[in-house]
Amino acid sequence: MAVDSATAPAGARLQNTSEALADFLSAVGVRYAFGVSGGAIAAIWGALSASKIQVVHFRQETGAGFAAIEAHFASGAPVVVFATTGPGLTNALTGMLAARGEGAKIILLSACTTASNRGRWAIQETDSDFLPVGFTAPGALFHMATAMESAEALPQIARRIANGLARPGGFVCHLSIPTGLQAVPFPNSLPGILPVRQPDALPESLINDCVALLREGTVALWLGYGARAASEQIRILAERLGAPVMCSPRAKGIFPEDHELFVGVTGMGGHDTVQSYMSQNPPQRILVLGTRLGEPTSFWSPAMVPAEGFIHVDIDPDVPGVAYPQAFTLPVQADVSTFVSAVLKKLPDIVNTRNQLRKPLQPSPKPSADIKIRPEVLMGTIQRIAIEKHDCLIMAESGNSFTWATHYLRFTQAGRYRVSTGVGSMGHCAAGVVGAALAGQRGAVAIVGDGALLMNNEISTAVKLGVPAVWVVLNDFRYNMCEQGMAVLGLHADARIPAVDFGLLARALGADGEVVESELDLDKALDAAITARRPFVLDVRIDAACPAPSMARNRGLRAQGIGTPSGSQDISFPSKH
Repeated sequence: MAVDSATAPAGARLQNTSEALADFLSAVGVRYAFGVSGGAIAAIWGALSASKIQVVHFRQETGAGFAAIEAHFASGAPVVVFATTGPGLTNALTGMLAARGEGAKIILLSACTTASNRGRWAIQETDSDFLPVGFTAPGALFHMATAMESAEALPQIARRIANGLARPGGFVCHLSIPTGLQAVPFPNSLPGILPVRQPDALPESLINDCVALLREGTVALWLGYGARAASEQIRILAERLGAPVMCSPRAKGIFPEDHELFVGVTGMGGHDTVQSYMSQNPPQRILVLGTRLGEPTSFWSPAMVPAEGFIHVDIDPDVPGVAYPQAFTLPVQADVSTFVSAVLKKLPDIVNTRNQLRKPLQPSPKPSADIKIRPEVLMGTIQRIAIEKHDCLIMAESGNSFTWATHYLRFTQAGRYRVSTGVGSMGHCAAGVVGAALAGQRGAVAIVGDGALLMNNEISTAVKLGVPAVWVVLNDFRYNMCEQGMAVLGLHADARIPAVDFGLLARALGADGEVVESELDLDKALDAAITARRPFVLDVRIDAACPAPSMARNRGLRAQGIGTPSGSQDISFPSKH
């Protein structure tokens, strides 16, 4: 913390504003700072580098933001992103938008033009006259955002940041500091660290009402990523209620996918067993835990609305009832763990033994040397080698990579699978895998498309860090989700990409790289990539003609009026459930 000027020994150097800020961030739990340097933010960059925080210099600010998100979820700690003025700040914004949507705790530090230089055409001028007000004001992008106009404001700003980090759920903050203020002496003391607030106790009458509804008739659970900290409690609750369980794509593994009560994944890349369950054995009521039920999770399908409506639990009071406004919803604003613990105290015994037995998993197709690599065979390799043998974190990029992985991979533990379904930016996992591998202290495998890896990657950053990150590239020389989707919708556009040798590209960047062209070589190649314990790119030449399990998305687009009557019908695909 800062040296107080009243007690400082003669000749002692006072901390400057940037150094005091860096010490404060370290004290509130920040372990990593990701970003790209620049002259306007030099003092902050230097202070972070001299602190206990590990500073990682990325190749582009958007990639730094994606990596910060994944480092937060891998470690549970808040992460700093730093960016210079002008394009540095604007490049970081996609990552911040994703952080807000994913529920991460991220502190963006940026520079802005010193007041005396504003309006004088400074290099990369950044101030309220040149940027939208939402950059430095709270709103849809930032929970907290401010431009610091004096060093004396730092204690109050630090207190607000500490409060934000203590709140449940995500917190995305932007602090913009004029270049001229970053190195001024800071004579005051910053506030002490606030204790983490305990969730408010839920009204007993509300819990009693929920328990009464759960005991009444048939019930199912619908899980989202916000339920990840309550995995074991949810399993006990489902078993006591005999309640079938569904989950969003981001929630895979929170409830074991091999459990007899697990029905399947809803939404993008989900399983047709969910639709079968809801049409053949629909529950009277659904308990929703930690999901917004947005389009990637539900496609807003009326078939997912139970006759007696929802009990919807979320820490955000603006979530319950919004996705399905026409359905009865009992809203509960609460942390999922707090809510489930309170309900379990009222349900000491098994309420019923109604079980929705899962269909046995179909075996993965056997590898063949005579055909191009089928994505479903590749998913079988990832299941055997990366998930079951090596216990890696698995990440899936937006596009067909996401739908193949969500549909075919199976997890029995929370925290093993990461996807971005809200913002869903291409390049999120291609860059984010670096943050996950660094902060998670385990091997991390990113399943990415060729288009995504060309759009944004941080292979070079991974090489400098030496982290155990593996990129598995579904290389079919096209944006194949777009090409397949357009064909289904009866539309046409060019989605092709010139052929790229990603193994050669990886080696040019200092990583290991290999091209795989036969299904028989997949297991050996992936095992070697993971055991290398350094950055490794597997260029897997997949069959572009294999239809991805994304037809529910295409049906959703048709429902919104996209496509022509001449479009092809939904293409069938094998189901693992």
